[in-house]
Amino acid sequence: MRVGLVGRTDVYVGTSREAQLLLKTPLTELHQRLGAKLVPFAGYSMPISYRGGIIAEHKHTRLRAGLFDVSHMGQITVMGDAVAERLESVMPNDFISLAPMSSVYGLLMNEAGGVRDDLIATNLGDGRFNLVVNASNKHEDLAYLRASLPDLTFELREDRALIALQGPESRAVMARLAKTASGLGFMTATKDQIDGFDVWITCSGYTGEDGFEISVSASEADRLAYCLLAESEVEAIGLGARDSLRLEAGLCLHGHELSPGITPIEAGLSWAIARERREGGSRPGSYPGAEIVHQQLADGTARKRVGLRVEDRRPVRAGETLFDSAGHEVGVICSDAFGASVGGPVAMGFVQSGCSQVGSGLHVMVRGKRVDLTVMKLPMVPTRYYRG
Repeated sequence: MRVGLVGRTDVYVGTSREAQLLLKTPLTELHQRLGAKLVPFAGYSMPISYRGGIIAEHKHTRLRAGLFDVSHMGQITVMGDAVAERLESVMPNDFISLAPMSSVYGLLMNEAGGVRDDLIATNLGDGRFNLVVNASNKHEDLAYLRASLPDLTFELREDRALIALQGPESRAVMARLAKTASGLGFMTATKDQIDGFDVWITCSGYTGEDGFEISVSASEADRLAYCLLAESEVEAIGLGARDSLRLEAGLCLHGHELSPGITPIEAGLSWAIARERREGGSRPGSYPGAEIVHQQLADGTARKRVGLRVEDRRPVRAGETLFDSAGHEVGVICSDAFGASVGGPVAMGFVQSGCSQVGSGLHVMVRGKRVDLTVMKLPMVPTRYYRG
């Protein structure tokens, strides 16, 4: 039976035998106790929603604070000589200048200029870096990094859990529980304690809201989650709302807006190519696909990622073809959701550059009926990252 995790066309509720083969996070039993609807996702049993439903969870995160289990993500520790310099050979980032206890959005590139995976990299300040990579790619990423950078040591930290606390009231919660972390600005990190648990905290997330990601020992994750949920502002939030929140915030999902066949420039991520790594920069190129990226930065691209507002209540789906007013194929939808903050169905898609202007009218055909869409500015809701 299909579950309808918006933006994902491959999520199903399987048989009990299939469910037994799924991996569990350290918080799986907590999800069950909270009445979550669990679905297969990236090989794990994950909560798509709890008793209140996706729309209520989405709104709660925008208004207060939501707790997300993201322990399925890969936490990789990198160490060795000249770590920053070596990582720059596979990503277009400026790691050399990244300050200790600071994070950056990174892209693992391929020779075609496409994106193997997107990640968050943090300089731990002691000659090590931490990479948080996508769950479905973590073992492939690990193998690629080890093969590409054999002089470095990579350790997939499967002894760690990862919990995200997101929303405008998340900082007030942290102010009561983790004094050091509560002062973090966006994309910075610290070690701290919450209720006696040693944690590693970054000010980052995937909703467009202020928030934190908390790495903790897997054995302590359940108790930490209960500690956070005991705060009046906090409710557990599932993957369904996580997807609709990130779509409204204009954030890319690997496998949809990013893939080995999509370049960061096509995806609207030119800001993720560090100035130092561009043509004319102090360390230009020297990463896979650099020539293609440089060319697209200079000349533009034939297609662009755009936000899309659906002009009626009929939902659209990822993979559907986009047409212009003359009926010509001009693109494809890559993600879809009900935007609870926007007040209706929304999507992102790739369209020919000539159709990418805000206000452009497009349409799809859904079971023989035309559904109109309008190109809208991204993000669809203002982001509220705390800069300090």
